[in-house]
Amino acid sequence: MARATFRELKNFQKINTSQISFVSFRTMRILIIILFCGIIATPLIAQKQPLFNGKDLKGWMPMGGQSTFEVVKGEIVGTALANQPNSFLVASGTYSDFILEFEFWIDPASNSGVQIRSESKPDYQNGRVHGYQYELDPSPRAWSAGLYDEGRRDWLYPVEYNPAAKSAFKPLQWNSARVECIGTSIRTFLNGIAVAHVVDNLTPSGFIAIQVHSPSSKESIGKKVKWRNITIQTKNLKPTLLDNVFVLNLIPNTISEQEKQNGVQLLWDGATTHGWRGAYKEKFPENGWQMVDGELQVLKSEGGESKNGGDVVSAEEFSAFDLQFEFKLTPGANSGVKYFVTEKENNNGSAIGLEYQVLDDATHPDAKQGVVGNRKQASLYDLIPSLKIQRGQRKVG
Repeated sequence: MARATFRELKNFQKINTSQISFVSFRTMRILIIILFCGIIATPLIAQKQPLFNGKDLKGWMPMGGQSTFEVVKGEIVGTALANQPNSFLVASGTYSDFILEFEFWIDPASNSGVQIRSESKPDYQNGRVHGYQYELDPSPRAWSAGLYDEGRRDWLYPVEYNPAAKSAFKPLQWNSARVECIGTSIRTFLNGIAVAHVVDNLTPSGFIAIQVHSPSSKESIGKKVKWRNITIQTKNLKPTLLDNVFVLNLIPNTISEQEKQNGVQLLWDGATTHGWRGAYKEKFPENGWQMVDGELQVLKSEGGESKNGGDVVSAEEFSAFDLQFEFKLTPGANSGVKYFVTEKENNNGSAIGLEYQVLDDATHPDAKQGVVGNRKQASLYDLIPSLKIQRGQRKVG
């Protein structure tokens, strides 16, 4: 079996389960949340400034591909051209905290988005536009108002996190969009419905741009996206009242006010091993694990858990829960996160439970074992294969 060096387990959050145990890890963050979806946004009286004057493209600059943008009857109309990469029309200025509102209409065969807190730098992929994007998705997937990270991390908040909001989009009609960027919080709304909520500090400021996506098929060539009534507020910001929408928190070992209201807790404090012990033991293992820079790291992960400090389990038991975590792997690593763990078997180090597979699919031989890929990354180990969305599938239509 391939040898895997250590992995880290980073910032955990929890709510009511059976014991959870960890085989070997690198950088993992866990959130546990009872997930509630869909809330009507509270309207605000804002001091808005227009970003689009309704007459021409003064104050806007094209960037990226050569698909066209023009003003027609008070609307910005973007048209997808063949053999063009993603094309952007960038508003002048850089914005940090703001509330952005706009209306959009999109052809069902098209795809688009609006960039917020975005950048284009010569030393980053030859000036490629990158940053947060409010998704415009008229496909049956219905991920409009989800949050995508253009040119960097791909999907941050697919609307599968808030499925009740999928019905907010109105096909072949004008839709009203709202984005609230205040501090580390990014919240999106569509036709008055709360859709996405992300807490992140990667890019605190940047430009705003509208996008015409590269045509993904012959049918999408020549299709149009339209925008109007684009306004921004940068002073006296009053965010919409907190709701119960699921929050994706990408800042390690922190809990936002929204998450606290939703009942989220950290499963550990990011500094000590308090609340955790070794499987079949009363204390945390004396070797095999370490806590460094807010990350729980296992020093070896080669399938010999009982020889490498053993699994660690939560001191507290839980029942119904929503568990989220972050991890990263060294080449060849093989591990997992177990839940509904029992210890009555009295094994030597390795606890028994259902396991979320954490594996280097590219180099570890276990990825080729099992049936129909049920030992690959994110699978319910040896039972159910994971459903993966490839990068090329990020845009549908």
